[in-house]
Amino acid sequence: MKQAIIFDMDGTLFQTNLILEPALQATFDILREKGQWQGETPIEMYRQIMGVPLPVVWETLLPNHSQETRGESNIIFQEQLIEKIHQGRGALYDGTEHILRELSINYSLYIASNGQVEYLQAIVAKYRLHRWIEHIYSIQMINSGDKSELVKLVIAENGITKGAVVGDRYSDIKAAKDNGLVAIGCRFDFSQPAELAKADITIQNLIELRDIEVEALG
Repeated sequence: MKQAIIFDMDGTLFQTNLILEPALQATFDILREKGQWQGETPIEMYRQIMGVPLPVVWETLLPNHSQETRGESNIIFQEQLIEKIHQGRGALYDGTEHILRELSINYSLYIASNGQVEYLQAIVAKYRLHRWIEHIYSIQMINSGDKSELVKLVIAENGITKGAVVGDRYSDIKAAKDNGLVAIGCRFDFSQPAELAKADITIQNLIELRDIEVEALG
């Protein structure tokens, strides 16, 4: 029996809010320079949809723009995010390294995220998460863009028979439920109470996983 814990990245392990605003601001500054955007940067709108696949992000933020412009905007945004990660402007949530170290003793740990590959790799490299995380899965690996399908891939490729998904949005909760895993919701920066209400367990700090892991997954 192989037990595993599959983590979301943004808003779960990594405090994306620390680099989100400056990266999004820089992206829309460039769009304004090109005459492709007027008005303020829609930061609050992005916070509300944080965690959805990137195509949905740009359809939401740029509803009246072409697919080409959306694609170009996403490239700029990813470059800005990665630059700020390299600059050390982001951070892991409190207790992340400690709890990953503890959990890795008894569980195989994975990341399944709606983030793009290069972005996820930048975070993992910056904070040396490969010390405990066995593999990173990006939504780019799934044509459907469905988080449930991504988690299904993690399970299939690694022979997982029991475990949990830890995340802050409904897509994480649904992915756990759809695949017969325990759904652990994080009441962190971008979480929504209505979404987390569907979780099996909710936590306010990753260290709480130490107390519930045996009961939930044992």
